[in-house]
Amino acid sequence: MSRAWQLGAGLVLTALAGYVDALGFVRLGGLYTSFMSGNTTQLSVSLGHGAFDHTLMPAVLLTAFLIGAVLGSGLSILVPSPWATPAVLAYEALLILGALALGLATPELGLASFAMAVAMGAQNAVLAQVKGFRAGTTFVTGALFSLGQKIAQALTRTGPPLGWVGDGAVWGALLLGALAGAVAYAHLELYALVLPAAVAGFLAVIAAILAARSIDPASSKSPFP
Repeated sequence: MSRAWQLGAGLVLTALAGYVDALGFVRLGGLYTSFMSGNTTQLSVSLGHGAFDHTLMPAVLLTAFLIGAVLGSGLSILVPSPWATPAVLAYEALLILGALALGLATPELGLASFAMAVAMGAQNAVLAQVKGFRAGTTFVTGALFSLGQKIAQALTRTGPPLGWVGDGAVWGALLLGALAGAVAYAHLELYALVLPAAVAGFLAVIAAILAARSIDPASSKSPFP
């Protein structure tokens, strides 16, 4: 797939992660469905204060994200290239829809949030790197540091003058996605999950079309083993 597609899809997925994370943060009252550093800190603080009743949800979210990362990575490994990307994106879309269904069916916060965290863990297997900066992941701490580093290089003329733009775009995508998620949840509550599910599904279709076009029509071999 072309760099332009990877860049565009990566920024959209980063925004999607911010959207889902903000929605989960508001719904869970201060916990995250994609930012696992924050949940790890919350878990540690609760353990340190002996507030063991507050450790369950962070632990559930961390476990869910890890499961999602394993399953998403497993799909990307086992599904033949170039079908891995559409497969993981379709899986993510189904998980988000599953989170919506669970949230509407039961008042328990943990069930829908578990599915959301699994989806975010899986998303990180879609695009690991876009030629020089990370995009499509559900965390931007590294991108923010890289942004500062590349700004310093530009100012000292030890790096390209616009080398920081990519990392800045990644951070901005998460920021705008989180803003959209907070606004959407205020108006739509859990139905706000329809949008990220539709976005992931749309990207899966586009990725599948690109994958089909990349296959040599002269080859008689199936892309599947």
